[in-house]
Amino acid sequence: MTEVTLRVVLVVAAALVATGVYGALSQQSIVMIMMGLELVVNGLILAAGGIWWSGGHPGNASVLVVVLVTVMAVEMAMGFAVALALYRARRVDLTDDAAELAR
Repeated sequence: MTEVTLRVVLVVAAALVATGVYGALSQQSIVMIMMGLELVVNGLILAAGGIWWSGGHPGNASVLVVVLVTVMAVEMAMGFAVALALYRARRVDLTDDAAELAR
C-alpha cells in the first residue's frame, strides 16, 4: 500500500485552486463563480490540513479541516441565499446585470 505524501496532497490542492480560479474567472453566472470560489477554498483547506498533518498533529489536522469545512459551508449557504434573493427581487443571474445594481 502506498502512502500519501505531503507533495501529493499539495499537488491535488494546487489543482483544486487552479481549477477554481479558472472557473471563477471564466464564468459570468453568479452561481458558477461561487462554485469556482468554493473549489479554491477547498484547495486551501486541503493544503492547510496536509501541512498541519505533516507537522505531526494528525488529530488536530482533522479538527481543523472539519471546522474550516463547516465555516465554508455556512459562508457558501449565505452567499447562495444572497444570490437567490437577488434573483428573486430583480431577475439578475449574471455579474454584468448585478454590477448595474451598485450604481
